Amino acid sequence: MTSYADASAEDLLAAAQEWIADDPDPATREELRLVVELARSGDRTALADLADRFSGTLQFGTAGLRGALGAGPNRMNRAVVIRAAAGLTAYLRSVERDPFVVIGYDARRDSDVFAHDTAAVVLGGGGGASVLPHPLPTPVLAFAIRHLGAGAGVMVTASHNPPQDNGYKVYLGDGSQIVPPADADIAAEIAGIARVSDVPRADDGWSTLDDGVADAYLDAAARVVSPGTPRRLSVVHTALHGVGTQTVLAAFERAGFDLPVVVASQAQPDPAFPTVGFPNPEEPGAMDAALELAEQTGPDLVIANDPDADRCAVAVPGPGGWRMLRGDEVGALLGSHIVDRGVAPGGVFASSIVSSRWLAAIARSAGLAHVETLTGFKWIGRVPGLAYGYEEALGYCVDPHTVRDKDGITAALLVAELAATLKAQGRTLLDRLDDLARVHGVHATDAFSVRVADLSLIDDIMERLRSDPPAALGGSPVARLDDLAAGDGGLPPTEGLRWYLEDGSRVVARPSGTEPKLKVYLEAVEPVTGGDLAGARHTADARLAGLRTDMESLTSV
Repeated sequence: MTSYADASAEDLLAAAQEWIADDPDPATREELRLVVELARSGDRTALADLADRFSGTLQFGTAGLRGALGAGPNRMNRAVVIRAAAGLTAYLRSVERDPFVVIGYDARRDSDVFAHDTAAVVLGGGGGASVLPHPLPTPVLAFAIRHLGAGAGVMVTASHNPPQDNGYKVYLGDGSQIVPPADADIAAEIAGIARVSDVPRADDGWSTLDDGVADAYLDAAARVVSPGTPRRLSVVHTALHGVGTQTVLAAFERAGFDLPVVVASQAQPDPAFPTVGFPNPEEPGAMDAALELAEQTGPDLVIANDPDADRCAVAVPGPGGWRMLRGDEVGALLGSHIVDRGVAPGGVFASSIVSSRWLAAIARSAGLAHVETLTGFKWIGRVPGLAYGYEEALGYCVDPHTVRDKDGITAALLVAELAATLKAQGRTLLDRLDDLARVHGVHATDAFSVRVADLSLIDDIMERLRSDPPAALGGSPVARLDDLAAGDGGLPPTEGLRWYLEDGSRVVARPSGTEPKLKVYLEAVEPVTGGDLAGARHTADARLAGLRTDMESLTSV
């Protein structure tokens, strides 16, 4: 598909007319027709809108395709999905004769339409397809791929993105998300499709699965917790208007826990996400309703899933009220719990380059291997011998033999098992974090984002950091700078920079793979000497604050 980023108004209008003529969806055809009409009348806003819609095509990134719904090649719509499905089918046909694809979808707008378009294209292209019976969490789809022996899987979801977005995650037959060179090979097949109307599509013939796959997933999920461990625990749960409620409730019941108390205003799927500004438990305000219910009911834990339930957030009561645990804290808790249960002998732990090094210290102490990967579970899930993997953005893979992706439901069960075990001992998750800090040192982490309207601003910041790198951060000299784009550090090249400081701190700056923002990750490590945990935390927090101040200045727009 041609990019019209620098095209004349005449070329943009011609491209739009060509798109309208080939668009299979009457709603997006009419949407684009109205924009063209305004642009022809001289409306500069409409012309800028056209330029953005035709600035390129959505490309497979960290999470496959993801973007705002609407007409045009730089939006999520039926035409883009049909092209993607045709490219995927052509790629699969190049490696196997009769590919079988299993397809899932969440409750966002048009997710079901995109799922059924995908099935129609796979069948039209000579493959077989099955569609999950109704909106279900992403981990159920990831499970279904290997459970059904599919050659690939597609999940229609935009995860925790805002309401106007949708997305398209592609998995291969091993149950992991696509990585190079498969993503480039699929993109090349997509680029070779001249017209959507040329793509063969079946009117029917795919199968709609029953609830047997979801039941099999729940059986496997319930086995994540060990028989005989404590189950006495009270939990408040929110699905943030996503598809997680019923699956989470069923998983807790099968595992022997009391049913969580749900945040009623957020329990049912709603693509408008009416009670949250941004349906991501990491974002300010997203957890307000759950924490308010916790104040009223006094549970042991608050657990939240993002809208497709592949992420898990945890809040705990503390001396100053309810506190959200950082993703790195939950990552360390789950890793140490897996070690303590003795279920990972000889296994490998993995975490991403932007996650805390706490898990590496835990693994090293237990005699386990630890691998650092690029961001995204498409990399973590492919680590040979993986026993447990996580990344700081609330993603945890606690049962890689069943789901080779992040899974917010099994993570919630394992957190509940640990919390219930500690509760039976008169202790809490915060007590366990103190234990880990005393043994492995305080690993204080923080992160911030620089959101932009113009993606070129992120390129400008990265170029500035490369051309004039800081000699010190947070008062500590830089010991080493890795240019991740050049493959420094031994990982596949990816856009980003990583600083190691002489005091043991670390900073990573990288563009987001799913949103228009630059993300900066900070970590300060301080050993606990003489039993002075409070002093070590104070020192680490002060260093962390210094790192943030410097990096906010260096990345200002």
